[in-house]
Amino acid sequence: MNPTPAPPDGALYLAIDQGGHASRALVFDGQGRIVASDFQPIDVTHPHNGWAEHDPAQLITSLHTAISNTMYRLGERGSSVVAAGLATQRSSVVCWDKHSGAALSPVISWQDRRAHAWLQQFAEHGEKIHRSTGLFLSAHYGASKLRWCLDHLPAVQAAHQNDTLACGPLASFVLFHLLEERPLLADPANASRTLLWNIKTRDWDDELLALFGVPHTLLPRCVPTRHGFGHLRAGGHTIPLTIATGDQSAALFGFGPPQPDTVYINMGTGAFIQRTTGRHPTHPRLLTSIAFQEDKQTTYTLEATINGAGSALDWASKALGLRDTATRLAEWLANDSALPLFLNGVSGLGAPFWIPDFASRFVGEGEPWEKIVAVVESIVFLLYTNLAEMEALHAPAHRIIISGGLAALNGMCQRLADLSGLPVHRPAECEATARGTAFLLAGGTPAWPETGTAITFTPVQNPPLAQRFQRWRETMPPLT
Repeated sequence: MNPTPAPPDGALYLAIDQGGHASRALVFDGQGRIVASDFQPIDVTHPHNGWAEHDPAQLITSLHTAISNTMYRLGERGSSVVAAGLATQRSSVVCWDKHSGAALSPVISWQDRRAHAWLQQFAEHGEKIHRSTGLFLSAHYGASKLRWCLDHLPAVQAAHQNDTLACGPLASFVLFHLLEERPLLADPANASRTLLWNIKTRDWDDELLALFGVPHTLLPRCVPTRHGFGHLRAGGHTIPLTIATGDQSAALFGFGPPQPDTVYINMGTGAFIQRTTGRHPTHPRLLTSIAFQEDKQTTYTLEATINGAGSALDWASKALGLRDTATRLAEWLANDSALPLFLNGVSGLGAPFWIPDFASRFVGEGEPWEKIVAVVESIVFLLYTNLAEMEALHAPAHRIIISGGLAALNGMCQRLADLSGLPVHRPAECEATARGTAFLLAGGTPAWPETGTAITFTPVQNPPLAQRFQRWRETMPPLT
């Protein structure tokens, strides 16, 4: 990462984190400590099977409220906020009027798979798409969602005819609404999750735009991660926003410069595994991502996505009629029991299998609480399967750093350590996205100490777990 001018003494940084269930605003000091924060929940709706949406107005209001409340709590220190940054859900898209900013579609979540059947007509282009974008042909990504809006939403069609339509990543819509300049810009992490962005040229790909029928003129201009995006007016102060990125890309920097011998796992609605590389990696079953870009420097990662993490626990809790999962899961994970298996295709089976319509199911009998533990183990099994895939392109890792809401589960972290044979390091501050955004705002200084006391889970021999994994792997589809 290129050096940036030293920040003034006492400088503060505003990190805005727009996620699948909430919008957050957090202010950090130059040592990575949280000075003020606010949290605003948002709704996710599922109008049909496989659909997932947010209300754009509610989402934007939640961001304004979180920012306003955070700056109010800062009081006179608000004048010390020298820069702001935004991290959002990747792969979520929206359409809006490029003059008024009015939303013309819902925010279609990254979890949404409504256009899966339509997308299958492009299967023969899958290898080229992987080479150009680093992604696989999947309805989770933006291209099919944008095309669905163009084909099915009259308001979008009318705006297109009137030359007032803008569409693209959720981050671009948020930037338009938060910043005084109302820019139409897209950063690499979010643009790259559309299937329309070329990872080599770092711009929209004309061939892919033509393939999916998305006109170039509708999309925001592509810029680096660090850029003068515009100015945010908050708490009576005007703050330059200089970083825009994706949530998982920011999380990679949550604990300082990412280390090549470390696997980074961030767990929330989904689970995301990343390892940095010094070059543009390619793997037949994993993703190539750009975590950060400025000037001539690019941070590449090899990435795997598990769609059903927190969402799988929510799905299973409802299916099993359990209302106390959140409060009792830690206790259930501590029990030693002969457990069933769970084949986890919630929100589509992701890396390294890539089967969007895989049917989730339990194998074997058990009490409802035992089945919930089996869901947790399925997440661990998918993590371990992807770790093994990553080692095909990497030297063996020395440790795992785990973050995100689900990382609070000791029983899950210990199982991951036992199965992988790697120590699992859980920082005291598990919300890595905002902290990573602040690290980038602060100029990527190596002095970014962890706050609080971390916990390391040391691997131990666990034959029953290893045996369950082996049975699970034999029951899952073969890798092709």
